[in-house]
Amino acid sequence: MDFDVNKLYWTRNPERFSIEKDRIEIITEPHTDLWQRTYYHFRNDNAPVLQMKTRDKYFSFIVKTEFEDSHHRFDQCGIVLYLDSENWLKSSVEYENEVFQHLGSVVTNHGYSDWATTEISASTKSMWYRLSRRESDFCIECSEDGIHFHQMRICHMWEAGGEVSFGVYACSPEDSSFRAAFTQMKLTECQWRAHDGQAPDTGNFFL
Repeated sequence: MDFDVNKLYWTRNPERFSIEKDRIEIITEPHTDLWQRTYYHFRNDNAPVLQMKTRDKYFSFIVKTEFEDSHHRFDQCGIVLYLDSENWLKSSVEYENEVFQHLGSVVTNHGYSDWATTEISASTKSMWYRLSRRESDFCIECSEDGIHFHQMRICHMWEAGGEVSFGVYACSPEDSSFRAAFTQMKLTECQWRAHDGQAPDTGNFFL
C-alpha cells in the first residue's frame, strides 16, 4: 500500500504550502482552527486539511510531523480524519508556552468535540503518529522515534461506516504563523491488531 501525494486534495488550502513526494510543508495562517461547541461554545472550521480518500476498512497511516518554529499558544500540526465539519478527529502537539506543550487528540462526533491531552516538554519539536482503522473504530498512537508507538486513544466515529478521508493538517488558532513539515508518510496494512480478550456481548443478559 502506498501513500501517493498525487491522490491528496485540499479542504481549505492555505496560501503557502509545498507538496513533494516525500515532504509536505504548510505555512499556517492566523486564526485557523478545528473545534465544535464543547465548553468553549464557539465553532471553528477553517483549518487547512490535506487528505486522501479510501474505502479500505482496515489500514494504518503513519506520518512524522516537524514543528521547529511553532512558538505561539495553540500552534499545532498533526494527523486528521475529516469527514465533514461535524465529524472528524485530529491528533497533534499544541504549543502552550516556553515550558510545556499539549500532546493530545480531539474527536468530534455529531458536532461536539472533546480534547484529551497530556503535557510534554516545550523542547519537543517532532512527533510521529499512527492512525489505524478497523471499520468504524479508530486507534491513534504517537511515537518520538517512529519505532515505538504508544496508544493515545481508541474511538468510534459514527459517520465513518463507508468511505473516509484522512491525512494531515496544521493551524494557528491565535495571531500566529509557523512552518509545519510532514515526512515519512506511509499507508500500510492495519497495525492495530484485532482484540483477543473478552468476547463481544451477545445481547443475552441475565441478572
